[in-house]
Amino acid sequence: MSSELLAPLDLAFWHLESPAHPLHLGALAHFGPPPAPTAADPGPPDLLSLLACRAAAVPRLRTRVRDVLLPVGGAAWAPDPDFDVHRHVHEIALPGDDFRAEATRLAATLMERPVARGLPPWEMYLLSGAPDGSFAVLVKLHHALADGMRAVAIGAGIFDEIAGGRRAAPGGCPRPVPHRSWLPGPGRLLGLARDRLGDLGRAVEVGASVVRAGRLDARATAALAAESSGTRRIATATLPLDRIHRIRRTSGGTANDVLLALVAGALRRWIDGRGLPLPGADPRALVPVSRRRPGVTAGPGNSLSGYLVDLPVTEPDPAVRLAAVRRAMDRNKAAGPHRGAGAVALLADRLHPLAHRFGAPLASGAARLLFDLLVTQVPLPRSALSLGGAPLQALFPMAPLARGQSLAVAMSPYGGNVHVGLVADGVAVPDPDALAAALTAELDLLDPPERAPGRTPARTPGEAVPDTP
Repeated sequence: MSSELLAPLDLAFWHLESPAHPLHLGALAHFGPPPAPTAADPGPPDLLSLLACRAAAVPRLRTRVRDVLLPVGGAAWAPDPDFDVHRHVHEIALPGDDFRAEATRLAATLMERPVARGLPPWEMYLLSGAPDGSFAVLVKLHHALADGMRAVAIGAGIFDEIAGGRRAAPGGCPRPVPHRSWLPGPGRLLGLARDRLGDLGRAVEVGASVVRAGRLDARATAALAAESSGTRRIATATLPLDRIHRIRRTSGGTANDVLLALVAGALRRWIDGRGLPLPGADPRALVPVSRRRPGVTAGPGNSLSGYLVDLPVTEPDPAVRLAAVRRAMDRNKAAGPHRGAGAVALLADRLHPLAHRFGAPLASGAARLLFDLLVTQVPLPRSALSLGGAPLQALFPMAPLARGQSLAVAMSPYGGNVHVGLVADGVAVPDPDALAAALTAELDLLDPPERAPGRTPARTPGEAVPDTP
């Protein structure tokens, strides 16, 4: 198995991390009870062994980061010669009285801890102990390993429907697929050189936009910016997808516009509930945008750009908030994901590896000058999923916090709902549950519960929200 150089953005994420600012993505997946035993299948599967076996069969999860001589300052993914999946996959039994709440609290504690850098940078935890046999799985993947779409492609390898397509090995465990390199062959080098020259002009344009978009005041960040405490709090919310689409049909725009407006309204409600004054200016959200082609998730590394959107927290009318978000997103889409300050991630491709290695400590605090919180959507496979026959009921994605920021919002549609994961700094935002409750309250403002239900046809499990950036 060959080595593969870290892409520039992956290298940036690798060096931006510090013990107090871990840069891993996460997901907390809740499963129903496994199927009852039958004559043909006399007992439930050993879920821990099944999870370990399937994780070990994903090639990317068997690789670690190592330094390389060339390019100077660079690093590469290489097979871990001492790979042992049991260093990465663990089981923790929880009290069963309020299993989901206990799983969320434990997930917050586990998300505080950086993944080990000398090993393949990922962890999985089987959380058991529910009286009815249901369970949860917490997945942590370093951001250098994958962006949101790539993380889904990697993590999906644990599900029955994806693992079932692999060639089985003796003992029922899928054979690891040989790791392959995505380094360009000689025939592609000339084309890449031409692309790099064209990209240089765009990089200059993005760099100028970043400078113009930088803010030196803290009027919009008082409630959200804080020195990192190294602690995490996590909260979850579940929003019915048919109600999101009912608002979209009534008000125009996209489902993603509706979700961003709900976040804006929830922030306003949360700030008011804490007895704080509204900010002097609207907080700004970074909305990541994948640069992968539709239907393509298997490419190496991170492939991201982004939009910057001012969330209209200072606007009291929820309908006006939604209209403001829709206009802002329309402007972003008209400019495209490769232009503007939100495309700051593209600049990583233009820097020498040494710049990432030595410049990361200086650049790590720059995020607060551009945006106040992250709001991202992570699409899931459209089919129903299961593990060991146990159906996936909900999956709450979790995004990392940038230095100096205290809140990240991630959303995944699945099974007719949008599952929202809120990751917060435990000191700056000790009450993310209040923010999660505010999302539901804001949904009731835009779509009052007394509206006649049932006008929107049911959606298949995992169906993506359409018209997202």
